[in-house]
Amino acid sequence: MLLVSNILQHKEEFIKGLAKRNIKDGESLLNAVIELDSQRKSTQQELDANLSEAKSIAKAIGGLMKEGKREEAEQAKAQTADLKIKNKNLGELLNRIQEDLKQALYNLPNIPHPSVPEGNSDEDNEEIKRVGDLPQMMDGAKAHWDIIKEKDIIDFELGIKITGAGFPVYKGKGARLQRSLVNFFLDEASKAGYMEVQPPIVVNEASGYATGQLPDKEGQMYHIEAENLYLIPTAEVPLTNIYRDVILSEADLPIKNVGFTPSFRREAGSWGAHVRGLNRLHQFDKVEIIQVRKPEESYDTLQDMCNHVAGLLEKLELPYRILRLCGGDIGFTSALTFDFEVYSGGQDKWLEVSSVSNFETYQANRLKLRYKDENKKSVLLHTLNGSALALPRIMAAMIENNQTDKGIKIPEVLIPYTGFEYI
Repeated sequence: MLLVSNILQHKEEFIKGLAKRNIKDGESLLNAVIELDSQRKSTQQELDANLSEAKSIAKAIGGLMKEGKREEAEQAKAQTADLKIKNKNLGELLNRIQEDLKQALYNLPNIPHPSVPEGNSDEDNEEIKRVGDLPQMMDGAKAHWDIIKEKDIIDFELGIKITGAGFPVYKGKGARLQRSLVNFFLDEASKAGYMEVQPPIVVNEASGYATGQLPDKEGQMYHIEAENLYLIPTAEVPLTNIYRDVILSEADLPIKNVGFTPSFRREAGSWGAHVRGLNRLHQFDKVEIIQVRKPEESYDTLQDMCNHVAGLLEKLELPYRILRLCGGDIGFTSALTFDFEVYSGGQDKWLEVSSVSNFETYQANRLKLRYKDENKKSVLLHTLNGSALALPRIMAAMIENNQTDKGIKIPEVLIPYTGFEYI
């Protein structure tokens, strides 16, 4: 959530930032926030003045009674009663204004970092790096959805029977490979200094608002209406909400957590090759890393997190590219995001497997996440997160790129985890 003080100080810059997100009425949205904040201040001042006056009159009533000035005392009591009614109305008005202001701020996305390129969609994202040679595919190479059916390692039809489309069942070596990837990602994160956390996979509404999934993405989340709870779309939500309403000390920093969870997303797009097989699911496993950092450290941290993801892909021997997301494609809460895509030979296309983002103070302001600096001043922290990694498309690329006459070759780094070299 944007800070009102920053909107007031940097209004023109914020208008340009919202325009980069292709929000044409950015100035009017900011003006609405400024007007509500002005109403909040004036209402608060009037209420404070009335409360002070009522307090002074209440003190005076006792003196008037002692002096025998009963008529004046009764007039003062009547004045106090009038002020009490006015103050009740002002308090209710103030609560409504504050709620309207909060909702107006919730509906404003984060301001993009200056390095975010202009653009309308993912087609305008900026490729900044490409690593690895594209695989030389064997004759008769297939897409992963055909291979997994032949090998009987992932069963989509069985998932449809049990739940519905987008909920595959992993079997035999497919299940073992999935578990091996999870353990590999967690071990690598542990080596990099991340503390493993196993969080709940269901969160309350307050958690959704705190990390920005609400009110932006409620249509994409599975909602349990009876308890007003949500299945998580990513472990970012529970991992980051550990620090909601927390004031840290410098000694607590930096925070580096990693968590493995299933993730749930309602939208799966229209049917076609781009969403076929493992390309897009309603339920999928993901290892997520998050960091909480001092503001001056966060962009170096963002680069470190990108390097971590890149290292995983290189150890898995997968060709990848890194994209800087444009203003029209960057997430609602993010200031700067880098997407990682791996090349999938059987489909001859790039598949997104990770997003690494810096949210600056946007989430921290919603979370009320601060630390006490050396001057004992409370300072908003910066939050960052990244997929390290999302499993389905990693599986798809590995299966397609590693087709041989002997079967699907397992990357060398995973063999100690799988216990087999080929599927």
